[in-house]
Amino acid sequence: MIIQRNYTPSALPKGTDITELTSRVTVPLTLLLEESGLEQDAAAALRIHLDWLQYKTCFRDPVMVRRAVDQHERLLPLSEISIDLRQLDPPSLTTHLTDAVKALRNGASRDHADDDPFFIDGFKPWRDSVIWDFNRLFWRRLAEWEAHAHRGFEAALPSGGSDANHPQAVSDSVADFWTLLRDLQARDQLPQEVYAMEIGVGSGARARLWLDQFKALDGECGTGYYSRLRFLLGDYSPATLDTALAAVGPHAGICSVIPIDATNPFKTLSFLRFKIMFIHLTNVYDNLSFDEIARRDGRLYLVEVRPYLARDAANGIAADFGLRLEQLPEMMKRLFDSGPEVLGDMARGMAFWTRYWGALRLEERLRALDEGEDDHIPKGVSRSALDDLLAESPGDVRFHLSRGAAESFVNTAPLLHPREPGPPNSSPSREICRPSPD
Repeated sequence: MIIQRNYTPSALPKGTDITELTSRVTVPLTLLLEESGLEQDAAAALRIHLDWLQYKTCFRDPVMVRRAVDQHERLLPLSEISIDLRQLDPPSLTTHLTDAVKALRNGASRDHADDDPFFIDGFKPWRDSVIWDFNRLFWRRLAEWEAHAHRGFEAALPSGGSDANHPQAVSDSVADFWTLLRDLQARDQLPQEVYAMEIGVGSGARARLWLDQFKALDGECGTGYYSRLRFLLGDYSPATLDTALAAVGPHAGICSVIPIDATNPFKTLSFLRFKIMFIHLTNVYDNLSFDEIARRDGRLYLVEVRPYLARDAANGIAADFGLRLEQLPEMMKRLFDSGPEVLGDMARGMAFWTRYWGALRLEERLRALDEGEDDHIPKGVSRSALDDLLAESPGDVRFHLSRGAAESFVNTAPLLHPREPGPPNSSPSREICRPSPD
């Protein structure tokens, strides 16, 4: 049995006794395993993962069992018990650990008793999980969600706001862009129309701040770049685009809104190939699909997830919304297709959406990857790139494979204006203009 701690002391609240916290879990778990009658091979292949998950909504029960399967879904010896120490509730710890050990002994992650979870779907890779349907629904119906929640979406971020709006970061971005335009103009390479773009505009606050600062700098330097600027506001959500366009205020005349799929901006903007001087993405990559890969004893596994609701939660949702239990998966799909109105009226539909989302949990398993299997590799990225990274990584590691981010980058780069090299021994200067004192 291997015990792995997947957090650093700095991630825990001040004053937390790590030794006491760890022993509170490992001591009773070790006793339970010794008494379980678990086969020797299974016990030897067992791994205990101690986690500290920062997000309150993490789709995880406090204790999770992961089994490993091959391509034909036959159980492999490898298994894991993953424990989220942040969610740890001492009175119920023994019950959670006992259930986990029982599941291992029975050779399945779940029994099929009446009080077992209500499964919504089968096992799928993270990239195909139902959470992305919820994500698309959220951005498509953002205005309704904000009205129901009585807050803007940025208030739901862990810090209560977006780091993208940090004034110094915006100021540095403006200075870099102005410097680029000045250098291109010096080489007679600056186009008459200067395109810039923000993908994932959110509230529009960053775009407004960026445009304010760029116009001010351009005015101070007398360079006339602002009048040539064409600023594109790109986002998946129509409601967000409307909000952002209103937020840029006096700059609206040089702005255009572009409904866009962030994983493939080129599909919508192919007419601007090689024409955009500057593209900024704000809190976008973490909203794009990913896979998770685990390497155990030199072998790669794809993490697959299966969505479920706790039985009590599923029964409560069904009863409160006048549905039979078996109708819940179909109603969820109708919610994704047609929006909250599918429940009869907006208030009822929003209540169903938030209840369902709040109760959603994901069970995990590890599926062994065969040699040469590459469905998990992002489009436009070669398997050799992953192999190179793994060659420098620990022998046992679990990591995100950000396929959406990789595809977005590959499909965004062709939009950028190519910059021809300058004369020998030349390099761009970051120094910006200094207006003369009065």
